[in-house]
Amino acid sequence: MKTFSYSASLAGITAAIIFSVITSAGSIAQTQAHSPQPTSAQKAAPMSKHATGTFDVKLNVQTDDKIGDPTVGRMSIDKVFHGDLEGTSKGQMLSTLTEVKGSAGYVAIERVTGTLQGRTGSFSLQHNATMNRGVPELNVIVIPDSGTGQLVGLAGKLNIIIAPDGKHSYEFDYTLPDLPK
Repeated sequence: MKTFSYSASLAGITAAIIFSVITSAGSIAQTQAHSPQPTSAQKAAPMSKHATGTFDVKLNVQTDDKIGDPTVGRMSIDKVFHGDLEGTSKGQMLSTLTEVKGSAGYVAIERVTGTLQGRTGSFSLQHNATMNRGVPELNVIVIPDSGTGQLVGLAGKLNIIIAPDGKHSYEFDYTLPDLPK
């Protein structure tokens, strides 16, 4: 592979483009909840639940010429969730383009704080996305054991959908243990 370089700001701008291209392909990620297998000592596994809604996202290019490789774009993520998940998130994204048109990738981690179908707490999401010559693949999962408050034990997968008009929405399939009585 030939070596090429971008300025940090150009790499950051390409991160926004990558994010839009990968997620605008519609319902990219398979929506299936992660559910641990119960042992005989455990109660029945938590029921799978489904949450939907919209979100607003703001991506900001992060530049520091002294950190990392300028071909890797870095951005901050600020989101506001509406619907079954009401809350906010803050995170960071790294991305890169290749010399092959339509091939790129990004990773991100964001911390979500709010209320999920009436239960309050926080949790972390991990994004892993690639575009292989125009074919996108996106996987956004709840980081195991990242739930706090009434969201302790949360597990699941979030699907990001971007409509042709640019409106962002989500589908979230998850499991969550019942609250103690």
